[in-house]
Amino acid sequence: MGTVIVEQLKPGDKLEEDVLTSSGNVLLQKGKVISSRELEILQAFLISNVKVENSAADPKAAEETVEEPAPAAKGQAPATPLQQEYEKMVEVLRTIFNSQVTGQGMPIMDIRVQLEKLLQHIESYKVLSFVPRPFPERDYLLHNSVESAMTSYLIAQWVGFPQKEWMQVALAGLLKDIGNVRIDKGILYKPNGLTQDEAEEMKRHTVLGYQLLKNVAALNEGAKLAALQHHEKIDGSGYPLGIDSTKIHPYAKIVGIADIFHAMTLNKSYRKAASPYLVLEQLMSESFGKLDAGYVRTFVEKVTQISNGTFVRLSDDRVGEIVFCERSYPTRPWVSVDGTIVNLTVERNLHIKEVVK
Repeated sequence: MGTVIVEQLKPGDKLEEDVLTSSGNVLLQKGKVISSRELEILQAFLISNVKVENSAADPKAAEETVEEPAPAAKGQAPATPLQQEYEKMVEVLRTIFNSQVTGQGMPIMDIRVQLEKLLQHIESYKVLSFVPRPFPERDYLLHNSVESAMTSYLIAQWVGFPQKEWMQVALAGLLKDIGNVRIDKGILYKPNGLTQDEAEEMKRHTVLGYQLLKNVAALNEGAKLAALQHHEKIDGSGYPLGIDSTKIHPYAKIVGIADIFHAMTLNKSYRKAASPYLVLEQLMSESFGKLDAGYVRTFVEKVTQISNGTFVRLSDDRVGEIVFCERSYPTRPWVSVDGTIVNLTVERNLHIKEVVK
């Protein structure tokens, strides 16, 4: 159909090419079917005209845009394939955490087989919106490890690691806290904050984890060092060794980012989950001197790129849909709330509190 003035667009028209903002950001992608919400977005960004493939005035084109309504769910929705394999991975880890495992007795093949099954569904995993089905708070470490494995796997891809290393990075994320099998369970599952002595004991999980993994032939050195180094900081302020960026293995830098993100976005017995968007902002601030800035920047850019169309709850409890995200402000998108665009880059008193389904 060609170029059409925005005021003449009709619901059902399909975009022939990407619509860009004045700064070059993609506002609406090629193939997007126009609805009243898209019209609102185009007008808000002062877009004068767009190219469309067909017109809703064409009966055939209108028919092509009609979608069958989804059948009503009866009771709780069944677990998705991703959730099913995720929960099986949790159970494999639980078996290990409940045993007195040794390096030689590590069931690494069982671990790897289930991790491979989980990663077959990685395209369904959305870092900002994935929420495990309800679990006891004492299972926090298990869920943190499995989510860190999936997120580390993605970061390895995004920052350009060769494909042959992706699985090893995922294993590094999964086994980063394996040393906790040697930590006193009274400390490990304490329902409130730790004393200074207990916190020092917890820090030993890094050294204990490396000792458990160092002789496992199926793991490369990066996966083993990630257990030891994932709490190190690039300015030397981390633990257990206080080494700087030049001595921290790249796997550990990736796993450290994933660990912090999921530690803050999962419920703990003494602290409720934080907004993933606020956590991203904190990660960006900590990337100056604490975390690898390049890895953090890539992580934030990638996870926020896939958020258009996501429904979120703002800090004032209003619910809206993310409609646009500027590259310069990836954690502060534009949100459509009851027909009004809320620009979080301008309304700094607001933030996204949670992702809702």
